[in-house]
Amino acid sequence: MASSYLTAIPFIILIVAYFTASHIRLSENPNDKLLPSIEKFGAAINRLAFEEDRRTGQYTLWVDTGASLARLGMGIGISTAIGLILGIAIGLIPYIRSTLAPLVAVISLIPPLAILPILFIIFGLGEVAKVVLIIIGITPFLIRDLSQRVMEIPIEQIVKAQTLGANSWQIITRLALPQVLPRLISAVRLSLGPAWLYLISSEAIAATAGMGYRIFLVRRYLAMDVIIPYVVWITVLAFLLDYLLRFISRRSFKWMGGEATTL
Repeated sequence: MASSYLTAIPFIILIVAYFTASHIRLSENPNDKLLPSIEKFGAAINRLAFEEDRRTGQYTLWVDTGASLARLGMGIGISTAIGLILGIAIGLIPYIRSTLAPLVAVISLIPPLAILPILFIIFGLGEVAKVVLIIIGITPFLIRDLSQRVMEIPIEQIVKAQTLGANSWQIITRLALPQVLPRLISAVRLSLGPAWLYLISSEAIAATAGMGYRIFLVRRYLAMDVIIPYVVWITVLAFLLDYLLRFISRRSFKWMGGEATTL
């Protein structure tokens, strides 16, 4: 209980500091847009989340949320599958490691945002380019992290499995995979931050819906009463996704002890 109070203290201080500064600015200039009051926040949230847009007939916040989560989920899902397959292959099979490991290392050094214009040229301004940016951004990290975890498997375990007659597929599915899955969830959790960054960046440049699109659309009007709630909402969603992955790890890999539940 005491730790919960201590955790809440920094957030309370930030909230109090914001509204104190907002009150001071609005007292000097009621039309100030930099630090909106709580009433303006409430009006903006109500308009975006609970009132139909007059032009589209849709609820703006939920449309943006659905579009962004769909792109994020697709990008992370594909990246996870590729990272798991190639990570195990590189970590377990020397020939594949010699062939692909240098390529993955080089790709991991490329700033994903630097090639965003290239992706738009190749894939157009639709959904594919946004998803591919997430994939390029986080997949190399997943591959390198998981391959390292596989290479850390004691060679004695592999030798014993082979002695008992296990073939390559059985070694992968019964030896490597169970030990890699907890690390996979941890790696995906660590990748959520960069994935959100790539998503918001791509939406800001070319999109018709999405949270990044909305933030950069209203910035020209200095609509902080919209931007700040969207930023807070993105943070809440990121926290919930991280919590969900941590919960899955705790429930599915209790045998890992603290290693599966840290970070």
